[in-house]
Amino acid sequence: MSLLVVGTVAFDAIETPFGKTDKILGGAATYIGLAASYFTKNINLVSVVGGDFPSENISMLNRHHINTNGLQIKKDQKTFFWAGKYHNDMNSRDTLITELNVLETFDPIVPDEYQDCEFLMLGNLSPQVQLQVLAQLKNRPKLIVLDTMNFWMDIALDDLKKIISKVDVLTVNDGEARQLSGEYSLVKAAQKILAMGPKYLIIKKGEHGALLFNEEQVFYAPALPLEEVFDPTGAGDSFAGGFIGYLAHTKDISFDNMKRAIIFGSATASFCVEKFGTENLVGLTQNQVDERVQEFIDLVQFDISLV
Repeated sequence: MSLLVVGTVAFDAIETPFGKTDKILGGAATYIGLAASYFTKNINLVSVVGGDFPSENISMLNRHHINTNGLQIKKDQKTFFWAGKYHNDMNSRDTLITELNVLETFDPIVPDEYQDCEFLMLGNLSPQVQLQVLAQLKNRPKLIVLDTMNFWMDIALDDLKKIISKVDVLTVNDGEARQLSGEYSLVKAAQKILAMGPKYLIIKKGEHGALLFNEEQVFYAPALPLEEVFDPTGAGDSFAGGFIGYLAHTKDISFDNMKRAIIFGSATASFCVEKFGTENLVGLTQNQVDERVQEFIDLVQFDISLV
């Protein structure tokens, strides 16, 4: 059984208070796949790139146990490109350039060899594309996780609600949870969103950690305090990759195991933000990942007795 990751493979150009880059490797599926590769080794990718996409990037994904047979290469077109500039607080940013290129006509194709997927991660994409992928699967995966953003809430809310009703876990940030639900309280927002269909909701709060909800329980995990946050691009996708990668490895989708998966997702996200783009997610050792997870455990573990 395998993990299927659907999302963008792209170029980014990023500017933060710490520096700037030219075009570098990015895209939701790239971050998700790299993060997941530290926990599970059977990852299949569905995405699209242009003829300008370097073959060495594909080789790097393959080295991380990511099967790219579902990566369409449109030789006469260009790869999706995004450029952005972060403000001094690193929580807000301005989009400078968005060139959809191959994404404008992306028709996802799930190869026959991917049909055994037990876990499905639908990265941030048009809800219509996400629905197309789901419709191509002959058997429903054991767990479907969906990531989305405010842009789709603005322009494709009906299709977004359709796909939300069909998934098991939805991940959004706190602002998106409030927009989708119309509620300021995140507890009330979670109740409204869970009523839309998903069994679980993860609300990402950036440097303030993440919340996991189901109808009866709530779990909070902090973010690791880091000395420097160099580039927050892809942090949410890296979180999602670590989360579903751990679940795919353990094959346990209970609420208690999702709590553990959030810690592993937070650990991979903490690596991501320490350098530009995907640079710090490439070539980590298992020992580095284990040490980072232990830092999270040490952060929250304490003895207490109720008298």
